[in-house]
Amino acid sequence: MIVITGGAGFIGSVLLAKLNSMGCDDIIVVDNLGSTEKWRNLVKRSYRTYIHRDAFFEELSTSSLKDVTAIVHLGACSSTTERDCDFLYRNNVLYTKKLCTYALERGIRIIIASSAATYGDGSQGFVDDPTELAKLRPLNMYGYSKHLVDRWLWDNRLLDSVASLKFFNVYGPNEYHKGDMQSVVAKAYGQIMRHGSLALFASTHPDIADGEQKRDFVYVKDCAELIVWLLKTPSLCGIHNVGTGKARSFNDLGRAVFSALERECSITYIPMPETLAGKYQNYTCADMSWLEGLGAPVHMRDLEEGVRDYVCGYLGTADPYV
Repeated sequence: MIVITGGAGFIGSVLLAKLNSMGCDDIIVVDNLGSTEKWRNLVKRSYRTYIHRDAFFEELSTSSLKDVTAIVHLGACSSTTERDCDFLYRNNVLYTKKLCTYALERGIRIIIASSAATYGDGSQGFVDDPTELAKLRPLNMYGYSKHLVDRWLWDNRLLDSVASLKFFNVYGPNEYHKGDMQSVVAKAYGQIMRHGSLALFASTHPDIADGEQKRDFVYVKDCAELIVWLLKTPSLCGIHNVGTGKARSFNDLGRAVFSALERECSITYIPMPETLAGKYQNYTCADMSWLEGLGAPVHMRDLEEGVRDYVCGYLGTADPYV
């Protein structure tokens, strides 16, 4: 039995779909559906039951969940603009610590989601070396909440038993409930379909041209593939980046969406919102050297390949869900 927290969310529901495609449906989905549209991510899926996140620990004490063999903890508030720091600490830090402790005490495989937001402005690089954690300075409370968990794992010598995945800029199907936190690919598709053009943030850095801010954009299906491989490889633990290992510009992303739609590229630039001032990452690129040589059957698609699959296979169809 596998537990996926955040199982109705973006990465969680795509992981659920991947497991279903492998014939696995002995899965517990833990989430907080509330009044959101996340339930749509579950319509095609097969799983044992759904449990609200606030009831999950009580349910864990019952015999019905005694056969849990693995927990993939993807549930969190992922808003980089969330201002309620106490909520983020309770939801992202304390909940994760409690779940890790539960799993480790019972020998249950646990994989958790960290974030590239922990790297802050990138001045310390993007190498997932736990001995360098103390040097990182996240730019927002979301990133700090993930950083606190990674520090806790390192400080308590738990990284030999837990896999913490630093996801970079994930995009792909089933992110539609995320509102303003949807990927730039999804937002670009919507803008282009409505207006025929795409507006990107102008650069605020004197050495970076408009639209040339760069991120490591990684396709959600590839993230799911990697998590499945890690479930099959329980000895592999520690803090690890999840990206493509290539930094691509937002202009590249825009051109990829226009190309997938077979439309002429039309990009304009708008001022950076004040809410992002001093909190914007102009460059991210995952060091993926940890994965090299391990024989992982995972292909991290380049931006054009992933965008084309997303746009043509999902966004541009009547049923955009995995």
